[in-house]
Amino acid sequence: MSEILNSVNQRTQLVGENRLELLLFKLNSRQRFGINVFKVREVLQCPALTSMPKLNHLVRGIAHIRGQTISVIDMSLATGGKKIEDLKTSFVIIAEYNGSVQGFLVGSVERIVNTNWASIMPPPKGSGRASYLTAVTEIENELIEILDVEKILNDISPVSTDLSAEVAGRLKIDNKQEKIIFIADDSSVARNQVKKALSSLGLDIEMAKNGLDALNRLKEIAAETGDVTDRVGVLVSDIEMPEMDGYTLCAEIRNKPELKNLHVILHTSLSGVFNQAMVQKVGADDFIAKFHPDELASSVQKWFGND
Repeated sequence: MSEILNSVNQRTQLVGENRLELLLFKLNSRQRFGINVFKVREVLQCPALTSMPKLNHLVRGIAHIRGQTISVIDMSLATGGKKIEDLKTSFVIIAEYNGSVQGFLVGSVERIVNTNWASIMPPPKGSGRASYLTAVTEIENELIEILDVEKILNDISPVSTDLSAEVAGRLKIDNKQEKIIFIADDSSVARNQVKKALSSLGLDIEMAKNGLDALNRLKEIAAETGDVTDRVGVLVSDIEMPEMDGYTLCAEIRNKPELKNLHVILHTSLSGVFNQAMVQKVGADDFIAKFHPDELASSVQKWFGND
């Protein structure tokens, strides 16, 4: 366990090459789950939790960790299971999503595994927990489930997709109504959040569930028009996606003559200066942290030629 705790913050160098590392954990059963190590700040045995009035029922309490007050979410409850009973033997994964820090209560934490986004697949249709999953993968002949953390967090504290009156009042796209905005994100919640935030621009929006689907669709559009920018004004892409991540998607776009002029905004819950270096490496036009509707809409407008 100590090796896992010591290595969490050191395992980020494979991001950007369509590779990732997953921290494996269990909840209340034999089923294993995974979380991208790049999201994880720390793993520790569950500390004393303080109950607070009017907490969401998925939040087991508040923990005071290294001078910071953190909400601890029971991941078993959040995915429709029974609550984790024995807090003394449980663990908390401290992770950062969308610029905020949360604690995820889990039954046990196991190890870190190295894998490839190409082996991360969308969840099977009709599976019982499909609404809580963003992806699945197979490791050592065992199915690993990757939870849609953005959906869980939105269930607890929904984010606003409304633009401020100031930004909404100055958004305007002239003579570009024939073009579309393309969105790529594996989380259905995130896709809808982006769609709602950008709907005020008055443009048609097309969406894909991962980087590979987005790339294939953009190729189809380019084959019809000769250059994808004749039809698509901008691509807003998540970074963490099954089959092909956003970094690889952007690099593939820049390597293809019929796609290379497409404006790409990387839109992600990943944090840190590391991302800025990766944005430059793959040739993205902008990097927007989730979820700031005003900033996202303003960036999209800029790439349609309106400053």
